[in-house]
Amino acid sequence: MIARFKDLCLDATDPLALGGFWARMLDADVADAGDGDTRVDPRSARSDAESIWVNRVPEPRVGKTRVHLALRLAGADPAVLLADGARLLAEPAGQATWWVLADPEGNPFCAFRAREGTRPGPFELVVDSADPAAQATWWASVVGGTVEHEPATSSVLGASGFPWDYWVFNAVPEPKTVKNRLHWDVEMVDPEPTALLHAGATLLREPIDKDHDWWVLADPEGNEFCAFAPRPTG
Repeated sequence: MIARFKDLCLDATDPLALGGFWARMLDADVADAGDGDTRVDPRSARSDAESIWVNRVPEPRVGKTRVHLALRLAGADPAVLLADGARLLAEPAGQATWWVLADPEGNPFCAFRAREGTRPGPFELVVDSADPAAQATWWASVVGGTVEHEPATSSVLGASGFPWDYWVFNAVPEPKTVKNRLHWDVEMVDPEPTALLHAGATLLREPIDKDHDWWVLADPEGNEFCAFAPRPTG
């Protein structure tokens, strides 16, 4: 293990509105993160890794995002989510037992009926992938955990810092073509990303200044993620 999962970041043209929407979806609080950005903080306080930083970007959403959350519903259908501003993209059909929804800026997410004994809310982080087995294996080598393989998906369970049940890599036919609007951050074991680069990550950007003191990297399939040096202890 050379890093731990830290949190999620979501690009937005209107961070206040989009942060408010996701706070409603996740029964969370929205906080001012400064510079016009917002942060969605879970009320359960199970893990600070569940926070979603909603960051202003100048460009609008284009193309298909390859990263999304899957939620368990508190009720039998997503009526409450629709009333709170979600948009329905697809109903369950065939082998698909989930609804596909979109937030106000068009970012898709999935909603499942909660099975008995499970709690509502986010339970999967899903990443589209050309080679799910290779991607899951690579990320497990970075953040730990075990890998489970199915015909069209591979999942990482028990990754360090990961707050949800499953980190799923889902097979899709199309390649990645645009920057992901939703990405994850990691906190490194070492103060430099040397181990990540040796493992196969690609450096996209070095720290800009003391207020932007993280590295922007990409995994083997080009998914952007930010890498932070370990926080001081004591």
